[in-house]
Amino acid sequence: MRLRLHHLGVLVSDIPKALAEYVERFGYEVCSQQIHDPVQTAFVQFLKLPDDNVFLEFVSPDGPTSKLANALKQGSGLNHVCYQVEDIEASCASLRSKGLYLLQVPVSAAAFPGRRIAWLLGQDRVPIELVEPPSGAGP
Repeated sequence: MRLRLHHLGVLVSDIPKALAEYVERFGYEVCSQQIHDPVQTAFVQFLKLPDDNVFLEFVSPDGPTSKLANALKQGSGLNHVCYQVEDIEASCASLRSKGLYLLQVPVSAAAFPGRRIAWLLGQDRVPIELVEPPSGAGP
């Protein structure tokens, strides 16, 4: 299993506001439009620093019944770490054998057209997202 850091997910209540702050403060570049993912019950948007390969993903609940709504009530901040993997099934199996719990089997992701994501959780309680590699440009 070979992991490559793909992005850090940051939970925010207002994506456009957070985006403007990071662009102004740190010089981030916007890499995507805001995307609605009904499976993840979230809105997401990607940005990155110039000359960097790791993305930052702002994540916000898509409503009061979103999977993220309760987490946001506890405050904004780091939500998850995402790794790109070549073989998502084998990577899930390997991480499960190392003590991580599979939260969600690989599913199609609105933020990554044509690619799948999976979710795992370890004892440190930091959600881990796995994503398949892209076939072309994009986050």
